[in-house]
Amino acid sequence: MINLSNLKPRPGSNKRRKVVGRGRGSGHGKTSTKGDKGQKARSGGHPDPRFEGGQMPIIRRIPKRGFKNPFRVEYTVVNLKTLEKFDREVTPQILKEKGIIKTVKNVKVLGDGVISKPLTIHAAKFSKSALKKIEDAGGKAIVI
Repeated sequence: MINLSNLKPRPGSNKRRKVVGRGRGSGHGKTSTKGDKGQKARSGGHPDPRFEGGQMPIIRRIPKRGFKNPFRVEYTVVNLKTLEKFDREVTPQILKEKGIIKTVKNVKVLGDGVISKPLTIHAAKFSKSALKKIEDAGGKAIVI
């Protein structure tokens, strides 16, 4: 019967750690399994992991294309049809609490859908069609 006092690992699953540099009689003495001479036999001697033996490195072989604008501003977009279910005031914090957007930063309201009640909407940007529809419904669009 197996219990805690007689548990053993499966045969072959536990291997003994190789002990190197403990004399010739150990079988792993003298060069400590590093071979004779060369950069990798020396103390601290290993080239950079990206080094490819003098051939053209992969980072330089792969073609680079395009341009990534570091000043680009990403907007989180919300359509008017999503805002239709809210009462009176809509802010990015309220939208985040309801799970409609992930970040409160840079929210842009787009004009897809119809808005029938006057809402006060706070956002970083509004499209022209969204502005027109909000004002036609008697609401206000406030730029943060």
